[in-house]
Amino acid sequence: MSVPGLCRDCQASVDERALRCARCGSGRLVRHPELDTLALAHIDCDAFYASVEKRDNPELADKPVIVGGGRRGVATTACYVARKYGVRSAMPMFKALALCPHAVVIRPDMEKYAAVSREVRAIFRAATPLVEPLSLDEAFLDLTGTEAVHHRTPAATLASLAARVEREVGITVSIGLSYNKFLAKLASEIDKPRGFAAIGRAEARGFLASRSVKVIYGVGEKVAARLEADGIRMIADLQRTEPGQLALRYGALGARLALLAAGEDERAVTPDRPAKSVSAETTFERDLSRLDDLAAVLWPLCEEVAERLKHGELCGRTVVLKLKTAGFRILTRRQSLGRPTQLADAVWKVAKTLLAREATGVRFRLIGVGVGDLAPAAEAVQADLFAAPDARREKVERAIDHVREKFGDKAVTLGRGFRAPARPMPPTGGRRS
Repeated sequence: MSVPGLCRDCQASVDERALRCARCGSGRLVRHPELDTLALAHIDCDAFYASVEKRDNPELADKPVIVGGGRRGVATTACYVARKYGVRSAMPMFKALALCPHAVVIRPDMEKYAAVSREVRAIFRAATPLVEPLSLDEAFLDLTGTEAVHHRTPAATLASLAARVEREVGITVSIGLSYNKFLAKLASEIDKPRGFAAIGRAEARGFLASRSVKVIYGVGEKVAARLEADGIRMIADLQRTEPGQLALRYGALGARLALLAAGEDERAVTPDRPAKSVSAETTFERDLSRLDDLAAVLWPLCEEVAERLKHGELCGRTVVLKLKTAGFRILTRRQSLGRPTQLADAVWKVAKTLLAREATGVRFRLIGVGVGDLAPAAEAVQADLFAAPDARREKVERAIDHVREKFGDKAVTLGRGFRAPARPMPPTGGRRS
């Protein structure tokens, strides 16, 4: 029985013995016994932030690039050149620079990355409406039933998507193809960068057996330590344990581990999942402890969160303050609002109150603010009809937004935004989750 093969550059079928595509001469071929029947994919942009920066500055093409903050921050993304020196994402910047002192360090530009992400997702959605973004640089796609629309297999459609992203956006992606989310995500990590790998039903258990339990989503350090204490380090150990015993020992977690160890994952691809929160955070170049200094950094974060809420046509009912002490202890404080809002001023007032309770001389290295319990923006507008002061604040804030949209973000600055006690790193943790 012949093994299906595909040219990743021109999407032509290839003979199982061919070393190159007969149509275009490319050697970038992918073969798998189940290639023509698998339809669920995970697509991951390769070293996304760094790739965008290299795209915009070709002089960086062959240089090690780290996108991240100052020495107090972390490496948000490291390009593949930098990774050869041992630099990894989420590594403290001082350690990354010790490993690769000649690296080019670039501060994150989240607005630019978000715009590129929207371009990539538009290409994905041209292939299937079932696109579930996980972050700016990755998404699940379900191409079941798309053969009738595109007149080719899902694998060929995915290869076409990758080529289109590379051609039109200027970055590369890696594709994992399987029959469920869990395996598709693992497959996308096999052949990076510019990868394409598949995991089928026939090989799933064997493929998983040699992997650590830490590759299972939801198994962090604490869960892994608990499993290891019980003699379970590899997925093969889970496979040898009766599902009933796992459920008895670990409850719902044990039942889920048994299914995933067997290669079963029933989660569907859910497009456009509603955001649970919108937030932004920044790490300081040096620790701050005074309320005025911390508040000066807090205000622009409130403006950033409000801007994202407005662009997303959202409002929220809960303000969340995040602080990280000099000793790396994370503090989270939250307070519900009487009415949902998307105004920076409303977020600021609550966050400032929460901050005042914590600014008692403790030194902090990071501050963040977020808004949760999200709802459509119309709810905030309706609520403000019954609150004249809020309506006046909204009118002022909308006017400021209009001026900034026309003349730039720095065209109008409120008084509380003038103080600049210590240079914080640009917000790198802003997100919708």
